[in-house]
Amino acid sequence: MASGDELRAAMRRFPSGISVLTVPAPYGVTIGSLVSLSLEPALVGVSIGHEAQAHELVREAGRFAVSVLAGDQDALAQHFARSVPPIAQWEGVAVREDEYGPLLEGALAWLRCGVRSEHPAGDHTIFVAAVERAELGRSGPGLVYRDGGYHAA
Repeated sequence: MASGDELRAAMRRFPSGISVLTVPAPYGVTIGSLVSLSLEPALVGVSIGHEAQAHELVREAGRFAVSVLAGDQDALAQHFARSVPPIAQWEGVAVREDEYGPLLEGALAWLRCGVRSEHPAGDHTIFVAAVERAELGRSGPGLVYRDGGYHAA
C-alpha cells in the first residue's frame, strides 16, 4: 500500500477546486475536498480530518455553508487554511451572515448544506450533505490548488 507521503505527492499534481466551508459558530476552513455526489437529490461530499476543529463543529451543527472561491481569492484560501482563533478569523473578511455559516463575498457560488450522513474513511470523515440552496455569484475562473500553490483556472 502507498504511504501517505506518496499519495500526497501524487495528489499535488491533480488540481482540486478550493472552497471555504463555514459553520454558524462562526468558523471557517479552506477545503479542497468538495465533490458533487448526486443531482437527484442534490448531494455533495466533503472530507474533514478527525483532528481538524471543523470536524466536530460540522458534526454538532449538522449543517454548513460553502463559498466556492474565485481565481483571485487566494488570500482568503490562505487565511482560512491557517490555524487562527475563531474570532480573529473574521477580521477584515467581507461576509454575508447566513444561518448555515458566513458566506464569503466575491465567491463564484454559495451552497447551503444539511448533513445527511457521515462515513469514516481512515483519518477523515466524509460528510454527505443535501444542498438545500445553491446561489450563483460572479462568473470567472475558479481557484484550484496544484503543486503546493493556488492558481486561477
